Amino acid sequence: MWERIPPEAQAYIRTLEARVGALEETVQRLQAAMQQLEATVHQVREPLQQNSRTSSRPPSSDPPQALGQRPRREPSGRPPGGPPGHEGQTRVLLPVEAVDVVIPVKPGCCPRCRHPLQGADSQPQRHQVTEIPPVKPVVTEYQWHRLVCPSCGESTRAELPVDVPRGEFGPRVQAITALCTGAYHVSKRTTQSVLEDLCGVSMGLGTVATLEQATVQALTEPVAEARASVQAQPAAYVDETGWREGHARAWLWTAVTAWVTVFVVRPSRRGTVAQALLGERFWGWLVTDRWSAYTWYPTWRRQLCWAHLLRDIEAMIERGGRSQEIGEALRAQARQMFHWWHRVLDGTLSHASFASYMRPIRHEVERLLEAGQTCGVPKTEGTCRDILKRRQALWTFVRHEGVEPTNNAAERAIRPGVLWRKGSFGTQSPDGSRFVETMMTVVATLKQQHRHVLTYVTAACEAPLHGKAAPSLLPTPMVTEQRLYPAA
Repeated sequence: MWERIPPEAQAYIRTLEARVGALEETVQRLQAAMQQLEATVHQVREPLQQNSRTSSRPPSSDPPQALGQRPRREPSGRPPGGPPGHEGQTRVLLPVEAVDVVIPVKPGCCPRCRHPLQGADSQPQRHQVTEIPPVKPVVTEYQWHRLVCPSCGESTRAELPVDVPRGEFGPRVQAITALCTGAYHVSKRTTQSVLEDLCGVSMGLGTVATLEQATVQALTEPVAEARASVQAQPAAYVDETGWREGHARAWLWTAVTAWVTVFVVRPSRRGTVAQALLGERFWGWLVTDRWSAYTWYPTWRRQLCWAHLLRDIEAMIERGGRSQEIGEALRAQARQMFHWWHRVLDGTLSHASFASYMRPIRHEVERLLEAGQTCGVPKTEGTCRDILKRRQALWTFVRHEGVEPTNNAAERAIRPGVLWRKGSFGTQSPDGSRFVETMMTVVATLKQQHRHVLTYVTAACEAPLHGKAAPSLLPTPMVTEQRLYPAA
């Protein structure tokens, strides 16, 4: 067929083929350049498009347009409020023995025939009213007498008793002041107003700062003991958030364990801070996000936070294309996993059965992550590669009972610090940072153990006046065990 074509037409066809080949090469080069430009633009735009669903950003940082992107529940059709027959929540009455005053209220006469009524009801209806009496501070004056010896003429002035505070305020005022600024995040000026309006105590602004540092000194040993106890715990949940100390950048770190929650403010976000926080002898299960500060710890002893991984998966879905397909498949597997995990928590599924159920889930998740390494979306490929480097840390909670799949414990613990930072923009000095980490450690640990915060802080501030050590932040059995069997 080619031979029957005239030579002039053959020459023209060859010319056209050459031009088509050259144009195909040009198109390929332009397509490659366009893909590079799209990847660059995506990397620039993606941080701006991130929200609390696709990253570790808090919901408060979401732009207004992100509100419409959040999944909304379908309306149930029933009216608001409790369903018919639902028993309402009422205040639990105190036992009669714990009531300060009991006033019997009896009817005087029958409303029908007006006959006088006598006797008592064996089961009267009870109504309790709680009131706070006017708070009036107790002011104690110590008068130092100076007496002259009638024999030698020596003048001697009496010394204050050892258990009398050298300052102008007692341990309870000191504790309340420290809790106002350190637990309830009230400003120093507002603390002045609270003490004067509610307690009748007038205090200078500088005195508030002085009492804060005195409280730090009183709590130094208990806080140090709590930090040392972290390295003996079977599991720790660690997280960090940004902070400001003066004009310098800093970070607030937390470590949450079964009995204590500790905080430190440090000028670094590196792994050396995490190592110092956990202690040299820590060998428990470590639950964190994928931040590089934790890579020094053995992967097989770590658990990556699945809450963070779900945000990464949502980000994959937002990128569309093959990345969206892989992300949706991963999300389905994660939802099934959490469904079974919640059954473990409520006791309807044993941990051994859960581990058995998780075998196909683990196989499918890792298969999808491996496919994501070549999905054609650079950001998703990098995320999948990074996760697979630590694939063993995805399933520690499956292999070992007592380990959570998320780092939510540390996220909840550090949230008050985030709110504190938003209100005060951090601290102005190292002394202020020590106050923050001390009070956050004390308050979080006491609430974790269901102990009364004001009672403890007051006792800690009062202990030095009697030459005693401040009470421990550790539960009593734990203190005994650590003294008898130090951490190996």
